Parts: sequence; structure tokens; C-alpha cells
Amino acid sequence: MRLSRRWSTELRTEFVRKSIHLLIGLVPSLAAWNFGVTVALLACGVLVYSYSELMRLHGYEIVVISKITAVAARRRDAGRFVYGPVTLGIGAMLALVLYPEPAASIAIYALAFGDGLSSLVGKIFGTIRIPFTGGKSVEGSFTCFVAVLCSAYAVSGDAPRSAAIALIATVTEAVPTKDADNILLPAIVGLAAVAVFR
Repeated sequence: MRLSRRWSTELRTEFVRKSIHLLIGLVPSLAAWNFGVTVALLACGVLVYSYSELMRLHGYEIVVISKITAVAARRRDAGRFVYGPVTLGIGAMLALVLYPEPAASIAIYALAFGDGLSSLVGKIFGTIRIPFTGGKSVEGSFTCFVAVLCSAYAVSGDAPRSAAIALIATVTEAVPTKDADNILLPAIVGLAAVAVFR
């Protein structure tokens, strides 16, 4: 009973975390509407969240943000600053600022859907662990590949190049970097997309 309760708590945590990840997928559409406002919103989000986290660590709760953080925090984050949302916002901002289209959108979609869905599928269905990846699974990595392939193809219409980018994203996502993957994944995928689509 205790194991099943712990499993359902971990699953709920993962769903909340990855829902936030998936929301980053809205960034390219917002940037197409107004680039400056989108970058400003991401920067403000990172700053407001960081302030909220610092207040939470000092015993003060910022109504909505602290509650979402508490639900979305993994056990390893207990009593510590939860960096995931900060690196998520920074990763999306870097992709927007560093890369032209379609590379920026592909990089952000890799972060939102590739990383977001792979973790969720790996947590729920993952049975075959990949050595030296910190517990990542074949099922999760395959999901990353498919998600990035589909999103890159939706943006570019080029299947072979989208597959190459999906492979790079999958390998990058499998590297055990904890929250740094939110910055590394869009940075590397964006660079690959620039090289592939020039």
C-alpha cells in the first residue's frame, strides 16, 4: 500500500512537472506574434519564480507559485531551491535569442515535447534502462526521438533532416545532466538545426 501511494505521488509530481514543460511549446507561437514581449515574459517568469523560491526557502509562501512548486518538486529537491523552472525559462529564451527560425522553434519544441514527454513515458512505461544515463529508459528515449521528429517535421517539412535533429536531441536528452538539460537540449538542438537547415 505504501509503495503504491508513493508511486502515485511520484506520478502526480511528474505530471505537474511535465505539464509545465509542455507549456513551453507555446513560446514559438507567442514569439511569432511578438518577439520582444515573449522574451520579456520569459525573463519576468524566471525572476518572479526565483523570488518566490527564495521566499519559500525562508518560510514565506507566494500564494500560487509556492503551491505549484511544492506539488512539482521531486524528492531530491526537498528543502532546496528548485531550479527546473529557471533552467526551462532560460533554455527557451536562449533558443529564441541565439537562433533564427526554424531552428529556434525546433529547439523549443525539442525542450517542450522531446524532454517533456520522454520523461513522462519513461517514468510510467520505462522498463529497459540505458547504461550510464542515470536511469533513462529505451521507452523514454524512443518517445523523445518521435516527439522531436514530429515537431521538427511539422516546422520544416523535411523528414530526413528532422530525423537527424531528432537523433541528436535523443542522445543529448539521454545524458544525465539533471536540470541542466533544460538549457543544453535547446542549445544543442538549435545549433544542430542551424547547421542542418542552412
